[in-house]
Amino acid sequence: MWTLTLAPALEAEKSSWTIAVAVAHFEELVGAALSGALAGLTLHALALWRPPKPAPARTKPHVVIVGGGFGGVGAARELDRRIGRGLDAHVTLISDSNFLLFTPLLVGVASSTVEARHVSAPVRAGLDHVNFLHGRVARIDPQTRNAYVSAGREGMLRVPYDQLVLAVGAVPYYFDLPGVGEHAFPLKSIEDATRLRNHVLGALERADLEPDPAEQVRLLTFVVAGGGFAGTELAAELFDLVHDVLHLYPRLHGLEPRFVIVHPGERLLPELTASLGLYAQRKLGGRGIEVRLGVRVATATAQDITLTSGETIPTRTLAWTAGNRPNPLVQQVMPPPLTVEATMQVPGVHGLWALGDCVKIPDPTGGVYPPTAQHALREGKAVAGNIAAVLGGRRPSPFRFGGLGVLVSLGHRTAAGEIFGRRVSGFLAWALWRSVYLSKLPSVEKRLRVMADWALDLAFPRDIALSTKAGAEPSNQAGNRCSCEGEPSCVTPHSERSPASSEVWSSAR
Repeated sequence: MWTLTLAPALEAEKSSWTIAVAVAHFEELVGAALSGALAGLTLHALALWRPPKPAPARTKPHVVIVGGGFGGVGAARELDRRIGRGLDAHVTLISDSNFLLFTPLLVGVASSTVEARHVSAPVRAGLDHVNFLHGRVARIDPQTRNAYVSAGREGMLRVPYDQLVLAVGAVPYYFDLPGVGEHAFPLKSIEDATRLRNHVLGALERADLEPDPAEQVRLLTFVVAGGGFAGTELAAELFDLVHDVLHLYPRLHGLEPRFVIVHPGERLLPELTASLGLYAQRKLGGRGIEVRLGVRVATATAQDITLTSGETIPTRTLAWTAGNRPNPLVQQVMPPPLTVEATMQVPGVHGLWALGDCVKIPDPTGGVYPPTAQHALREGKAVAGNIAAVLGGRRPSPFRFGGLGVLVSLGHRTAAGEIFGRRVSGFLAWALWRSVYLSKLPSVEKRLRVMADWALDLAFPRDIALSTKAGAEPSNQAGNRCSCEGEPSCVTPHSERSPASSEVWSSAR
């Protein structure tokens, strides 16, 4: 451009682009290219270089979120987005699991239609400005504004906060029924779903070798306590699992597995309209699933359960979806009935917020919002917005959400539900159920993996490989119960920290 074009033009000469002229200036061209490349790389390196900045003293307000479920992660991601747009705050998310569990698909894990790893997404991967602490909060002191975290070998950490969000969910509750806590299988975590799947498949393996017909009947009887969404879906999916693989057990041919739903209400699925509840009951009953209405489980042993009606059902499998209670951690800072304000602030405790299954959030009609994933996600975003408002000197806003609809799978490619007030059922509802859940998974990768699992399920029988030894004992995950011990190992309180100790805290995180 310079030698052959611009220089001759400036000297009022005619530009020449002949091969001979170009060859004559070839060495100059190579030198210019090399010097230009060197200069470009040097300028690029200078543009990327930033002088190291000393760690600033910790003066920003510290927002701590306890719980890695839909509500807690929803709040963390919204605050993460707001920090990226200028919110001046430190945010820490504390959870005893480092992944977000997509709980609506836990039934798929228990029934071997979805891989366990495919219904969870790493929490850290979705946060750019929010710190994550993998530990379990054992105690909260709202007077000193400290959360005490059991964090493995580090002992008990004391994490100070200015604003604290409790989104710790609910834990299974067995109403102190004799034997139920020891013998029932809850469905609250991946471990619960995997344990139940292994137990059901292990029951088939043991029944295949059992010479006693009475014991075979006991092994092939599966009882689900609770006729809500979780219990109905679980019974339907376990029915499909057992009947899908029964042909692989030749000694069980001619035997009919028994499935029973025990529900204290007058009909299944009280969350839906009466017509859809009756539709679900007819569908399940037509396939051979027994429904016991108006009764509860009274006692349970390793060999049978007894209902409040006096009926005894011989069984080795009792799946429990009939009762939950708020995480005991919430009861440390809130009196019964664990109801928060419409803004999700805890009454009488400054800087404390709560949402999700662990508390009751009043709705405009005088009731409370249901403990569903769609509500928890929006509650998390709303509480993040309210915290940002409070930090900015503004008033928080009450939470408002009418719900998009509900869907429940009834197995055998059938479902029922309501979408924007319209009732749907049958195969169309099943297709909507899968489409909605697929769209709500937290990442494209997980959507593709679950989609592949479902596609394989249409073409191949379900996997019956046992991941652990058969006959593992069920466990009742009752939640947080430990107290803060080892005070000397706690982190220095916020008000007592120097800039140097703040740097230590940052490194620990």
